[in-house]
Amino acid sequence: MNFLEAKWENLIMANYAVDPTILIPYLPKGVELDSFEGKCYVSLVGFMFNKTKIFNVPIPYLGSFEEINLRFYVIRKDGDTLKRGVVFINETVPYVAVAWMANYLYKEHYTAVKTKHDWELTESSKKINYSWNKDNNWNTIQVNAQSKSNSMKTGSVEAFIFEHYFGYTRVNEHKTLEYGINHPSWKINQVIDYSINCDFEQMYGPDFAFLNAQQPDNVILAEGSNVSVKWKRNAI
Repeated sequence: MNFLEAKWENLIMANYAVDPTILIPYLPKGVELDSFEGKCYVSLVGFMFNKTKIFNVPIPYLGSFEEINLRFYVIRKDGDTLKRGVVFINETVPYVAVAWMANYLYKEHYTAVKTKHDWELTESSKKINYSWNKDNNWNTIQVNAQSKSNSMKTGSVEAFIFEHYFGYTRVNEHKTLEYGINHPSWKINQVIDYSINCDFEQMYGPDFAFLNAQQPDNVILAEGSNVSVKWKRNAI
C-alpha cells in the first residue's frame, strides 16, 4: 500500500563532498555511509511536489508545493541484498499541516517556512529557481539548463545521486525506520550554470556552516516523474 503518491518535477541537486565524520552523528542505526569514487556527499535539493495524494485521495489546496531538503546517502546490508538509501537532515515545505503529518506519521525532520518557485521554460532552456525564507532571510537555489533531456549513464555520479530507493529515519539511537521509494530512472538536463544562496548554518546548524564557503562538486537537474512512498515501515 502506498502512503503518498505525487509527481516530483524539476529536481535540482547541488552535491557537496564532505568529511564522513561530519555525518556520523546523523547516521541511523543499521546503515552505513555510501560513497561514490571515495567521496561522501550531502545534497541540497529543491523540487516541486504536484498532484499529491495520501492513500490515493487527492489533497485539496495542499497538493502542490515546493520542498527543499538536505540529505546524504547510505547503504544497508539486508542478508544478500544491498539496499541504497537516503537520510534526510531536514525537509522544508510551506505548509504546517504537511510538516506535522510527516513528522507525526513518519518521524521525519520537517519544518514549515515560506517557499516559492519560478520556472522559465523555452524550447532551448530551462531556468528553475526555488526560494525559501528562514527568519526573514530568503535562500535560493537556481539553475539554467538545456531543455533537451538525456538518460543517466550507468555508473555516473548522476546515477549515484538519484538512484537510491530507500529512506531511513533515525528515530533514536536504538531504532531506525526503513521505507521504500518508487520511481523510474529519471532523465537529466545538462546544467549550464547555477546560483546558490543558502545560509547552511542558519538552516541546518553549525555542523554544516562550512558549506557556506564551499562550492558544490556538481549540480544536477532531473526532470522527475510520478513517485510513490510505501506506507509500510520496517524497524531495524
